[in-house]
Amino acid sequence: MVAVDKAIVARLKTHGLVFEIMVDCEKALQFKAGRLQDINEALAVRHIYSDADKGLEASEISLKSVFKTADPLEVAKQIIQKGEIQLTTEYRQKLREQKRRQVIDILHKNGVDPRTHLPHPITRLENALEEAKVHVDEFSDVHDQVQDILKKLKPILPIKFEMKEIALKIPAQHAPKVYGPLKSFGAILNDEWQKDGSWVVVIEVPGGLEQDLYDRLNGITHGDMEAKVMKVK
Repeated sequence: MVAVDKAIVARLKTHGLVFEIMVDCEKALQFKAGRLQDINEALAVRHIYSDADKGLEASEISLKSVFKTADPLEVAKQIIQKGEIQLTTEYRQKLREQKRRQVIDILHKNGVDPRTHLPHPITRLENALEEAKVHVDEFSDVHDQVQDILKKLKPILPIKFEMKEIALKIPAQHAPKVYGPLKSFGAILNDEWQKDGSWVVVIEVPGGLEQDLYDRLNGITHGDMEAKVMKVK
């Protein structure tokens, strides 16, 4: 349980009534998302309030009427799942920064400069986001925000998303060690084994990961491999 002085309010308005509990901000969100199983870890106290600031507890009659139980733990679960959690300013900033880093990661891995077909450095992307005054919504999925962010960046930074089909030829002695890492980069479109035991494979990867792919495979094969971009789309 979190200390009361560090707790925030989770509130559910229903049936013309208000029900509040005191919770740990981050753990309440984890419980709501299904990443925390024990409700006790999210609560500061096992009380259900009609007004937590004033210390007014909800009546047993109202709890049974609305929730069909007066058990504070069962009621607290429903309040967190169905209600609103009042996030602290600090936690909002933390969420926003996490989403911002995710956006930059997506732009770096998938976006390239259309003039060179190379990914933009992280610092350049960070500066462009700042210059374009891009607001990252801490509550929306980053993938839902990326296209709008791209539109705001394009007047400042030439960028587009590319997928590349790359053909690779891996000598027999390295093929078993390459398969796992290769799958982590993208979708294997087709592959076949050659008479000399080498493995020829075509993989589709985000444009920004091309060099990372080569670096990873060269590290495994010690440079003993062949690669060719077959298609850019």
